[in-house]
Amino acid sequence: MNSKTNEKINQVSEKTLVIGIDIAKRTHFACAVDDRGRVLQKSFSFTQSRHGFEVLYTRIIALKEEHLKQDIIVGFEPTGHYWMNLAAFLTDHGIPYVMVNPMHVNRSKELDDNLQTKNDKKDAVVIARLMRDGRFNYPRILEGIEAELRNGATLRSKIQEDINALQNRIIRWLDRFLPEFTMVFKSFGKMAYAALEKTPLPVDIVGKAPEELLFLYRQVEGMKSPQL
Repeated sequence: MNSKTNEKINQVSEKTLVIGIDIAKRTHFACAVDDRGRVLQKSFSFTQSRHGFEVLYTRIIALKEEHLKQDIIVGFEPTGHYWMNLAAFLTDHGIPYVMVNPMHVNRSKELDDNLQTKNDKKDAVVIARLMRDGRFNYPRILEGIEAELRNGATLRSKIQEDINALQNRIIRWLDRFLPEFTMVFKSFGKMAYAALEKTPLPVDIVGKAPEELLFLYRQVEGMKSPQL
């Protein structure tokens, strides 16, 4: 066991209330354990909403007082984007949270009962006990310009994927109906798109003089006047 794991274990003392949460799209489950993994509160549900988060917060504070705890730590798996609203709520209320690796959750379930089937109530307990053992990571939440750059890069990557997929569909179509197209146009530039828009089939080209084709292509928005 490395020193970082030991440091994390040391953060969970007998005065710490450990809250494990299984994140879902609309309804989450949370449970509470102590530093020895004993269940202090069986799994209960709360909704993915402001009201649901308030219900969770009220239960956490009540459990903290009931069991004479001084510290709180909340943990969950980074499931899609569904955890982000809860994370923001916890931050606003001064409650620290950590991330638990989904692979560790699955392995722990398999060790407990030889099953990896999804069980929201059981998963919350597994997550809490993994936290007690120091099996968690601290999330790095990007803010400001860093967040904007990350979002911009993600969006650009998605747009490029969509463009590539569309171009591949066009190439497959051209290979069937107009294979000569890629011999003339080596890449998808403005002229290539103009030709596809105005003359997508061989029948649209046959019988037309070069001047007629140029006239058609000049009608496409954004095209500079193509020359012979």
